[in-house]
Amino acid sequence: MTNSYRQDAAAVLAAHASTPAGLTPAEAGARLAADGPNELRETVSRPAWRMLLAQFIEPMILILLAAAGFAFVLGNVTEGLAILAIVVLFGILGFIQEYRAEKAIAALKRLASPTVRVRRDNVLVEIPARDLVRGDIVYLETGNTVPADLRLLEAVNLRVMEAALTGEAAAVLKQTAALTADQLPLGDRTNMAFLGTVVVNGRGAGVVVATGMKTELGQIAGMIQGIAHARTPLQRKLAQVGKQISLLGLAAALAIFLLGFFRHEKIGELVLTAVSLLVAVVPEGLPAVITATLALGSRRMLKRHALIRRLPAVETLGAVTVICTDKTGTLTENRMTVTHLHTLHGTMRLDTAALPAASRADNAELRTLLLTAALCNDAHLVFDEASSAPRAMGDPTESALLIAAEQLGIATARLAGDAPRVAEYPFDAERKRMTTLHRSGDRGLPFPAVMAAPVLAATKGSLDGLLARATHVVDAERVIPLTDEIRQQFLAHHERLAREGIRLLGVAFRRFDAPPAPDTPADAVETDLVFCGQIGMMDPPRRAVCAAIASCHAAGIRTIMITGDHPLTAVAIARGLHLAPAGQDPRVMDGTQLAALSAEELRQQVVDVSVFARVSPTDKLRIVTALQERGHIVAMTGDGVNDSPALKRAEIGVAMGITGTDVAKEAAQMVLLDDNYSTLVAAVEEGRAIFDNLLRFLKYSFSGNLGKVLVMLAAPLAGIGVMALRPLHLLWLNLLTDGLMGLGLGLEPAEADVMSRPPRRPDARILNRPALAHIGRMGLFICLGSLLLAGLWYRSPWGHGEWQTVLFAAIGFAQVGQAWGLRALAPRPFRFGRNSALTGLTALTLLLQLGAMYIPALARVFNLQPLSGAGLAATIALGVVTFVLVHGERRLCLRRGC
Repeated sequence: MTNSYRQDAAAVLAAHASTPAGLTPAEAGARLAADGPNELRETVSRPAWRMLLAQFIEPMILILLAAAGFAFVLGNVTEGLAILAIVVLFGILGFIQEYRAEKAIAALKRLASPTVRVRRDNVLVEIPARDLVRGDIVYLETGNTVPADLRLLEAVNLRVMEAALTGEAAAVLKQTAALTADQLPLGDRTNMAFLGTVVVNGRGAGVVVATGMKTELGQIAGMIQGIAHARTPLQRKLAQVGKQISLLGLAAALAIFLLGFFRHEKIGELVLTAVSLLVAVVPEGLPAVITATLALGSRRMLKRHALIRRLPAVETLGAVTVICTDKTGTLTENRMTVTHLHTLHGTMRLDTAALPAASRADNAELRTLLLTAALCNDAHLVFDEASSAPRAMGDPTESALLIAAEQLGIATARLAGDAPRVAEYPFDAERKRMTTLHRSGDRGLPFPAVMAAPVLAATKGSLDGLLARATHVVDAERVIPLTDEIRQQFLAHHERLAREGIRLLGVAFRRFDAPPAPDTPADAVETDLVFCGQIGMMDPPRRAVCAAIASCHAAGIRTIMITGDHPLTAVAIARGLHLAPAGQDPRVMDGTQLAALSAEELRQQVVDVSVFARVSPTDKLRIVTALQERGHIVAMTGDGVNDSPALKRAEIGVAMGITGTDVAKEAAQMVLLDDNYSTLVAAVEEGRAIFDNLLRFLKYSFSGNLGKVLVMLAAPLAGIGVMALRPLHLLWLNLLTDGLMGLGLGLEPAEADVMSRPPRRPDARILNRPALAHIGRMGLFICLGSLLLAGLWYRSPWGHGEWQTVLFAAIGFAQVGQAWGLRALAPRPFRFGRNSALTGLTALTLLLQLGAMYIPALARVFNLQPLSGAGLAATIALGVVTFVLVHGERRLCLRRGC
């Protein structure tokens, strides 16, 4: 199939042992048995039980399972069950997310056409698309989805929309001649029609050259099947933290065991103490809090029109360093729009008030230009009473011409009756123009006097071709000779707009007294033309995109356009959006240049290119991979089938919700429901805020757990006892403070400077030096403060019985104070952003902490005693001091810029 576009029709038919009459039913059946059905096969997915099992092999989970096992062995069923409950919850949530990710190939299958018309044994029949085989002759008409990869044998004004496969916004005009160039991009193979694309105009026929997984769409499906989702930065770094925690826990447990062993303590008590240390060092609330924080963050994003399909993607957005974005439908609106009308006496931008409304409608040159373009047109508009804007049916370029005509007051729906078409000369690649002939209706031709004639030929096409065949030009309400000077003026204007990425069509007409004979060749009709002017069109950028890209620049995020469109068009859009860094012109690389680069050469150059044009799906995958190998965290946005492999390969894929295909949505981690690029910037801001909150929680949790470990290690040395706190005490403190207070911290609003910082370095540790210093300082402070109070009560004749309760309360209140000290800062000291959830959870934490000490039933379970007034006051005071220290540290750090 690879070289089918280079072969003529006879050679292609011979290569696939077929004829214009099609295959015989027997031969078709034999090929179907040999090659298999024409469908996209799914890879054999992992069984559900394997997916579920995979959730329980992360280091953090393994530590918790080991701690639960020790608790059960030693008879501490309460502790074991509590730990297992957290583990099971986290595993089920992770399983649900992964299971949903396996739907991408199912979406690809839905693109196939259910039934097709084929010629078999010289009889036209309709068969299921899955029964197509190589060599079948398939017939296409407007509205059909192409059912396999075809080499076209017949094309009558056939236009195919390939945006979902190539990224090209405009429908591609197809032809049947062989192409001689090597390695043509898919968008330039004009004698081919590809599986999953849509016929928007005309009719045609072709021989099947590839089916199923051997088609271009099938190869994309194969790439999706072969690509595993990259682990997110959060997943990688939490795995690293989990390993470090496991080493710390084992070392602490071994130390306390050896210390007690050499002091001849009871072995059973030593084992129980070691388990207590394992429980103390592992933040049991971490999986649940992280999952809940990401889930709540995804709910906030949904309110901002961003749907998160995989929870870790919420945090990943905050780490993105490069956004690779498709142009069509992502940066642009995915619809052709008339932007310039150029006639003899000037240019009008259709999106400005260059002319008063009345002048636009009455301007003879503009009316002549758009009337001619509306006549030479196979599209039509559907007017819906529920909508003020008409709905276009047909080729996007021709639809744009009709909409422009309507904007200037021309009733295009009446033209078919007022000027019925009597003949046509379809567009072809050699002539590069199209002509239709119209006779006067019952009411006469609704044209200006300059166009009055019994029969009118309307022509549109390439500017240079029309100017060469024109002899006159419209001058207001008359016709004057077309001089060389006027020709040069039109050509100069054409060249200037083409450099801006504007696509231009020339428009002309010819008046006849009677219809030409039916066998009159096109060249005889398309001569002595009256040139009307030229119409400029483009797929316009989305209105909010420019501001969104500027926000990304401010946040240190680079944006790269990757498109299947023409380099000139892509660069023009890139300049208008200020895609390149300030003061730089965007560097462009096309698919041919990209194909010539080795993997190493691409890695070296990828960081300097702002626009990749005329690229294939494989090219997009190479670009994303090269960026990742340079250490970047990549977000890939897109809406088409051609984007799906790169969407899946990137750390975070972002699909368009309205214009996006099902394939793109299923391959992506996030979907923009409003197709608004600015929503992505809002999501990046949310992602950064969520990472800040996760970092708050890690600092909060690890410093508290370090304090507990130090307490357990230092208590025997201080003469308080080998088991200062029991496993149930530690588990309660971990779940109460790490769980409830940690969840409240996860809902903090964004800091004021969240979008003015550069992205986090992809290779940076999740806990940097300032964070580790905070953990060390606060862990030591919590240990010393709580042990100081416990030791005082332990040695006091009036407080000896409640020393363990003092220690228990002191650690809990200190962590509440630390949580409030870590909150997002407001401009004034001791002022914070609004977080009613943390306020409520703080109240609940304090009530539960007090209940464990003062409710008799709970106090007996925890083996605690009610605190005296002095004990309660002292432990609360430690929490207040902790808050003041943490808040002051953060204010000082903010002032120093650390």
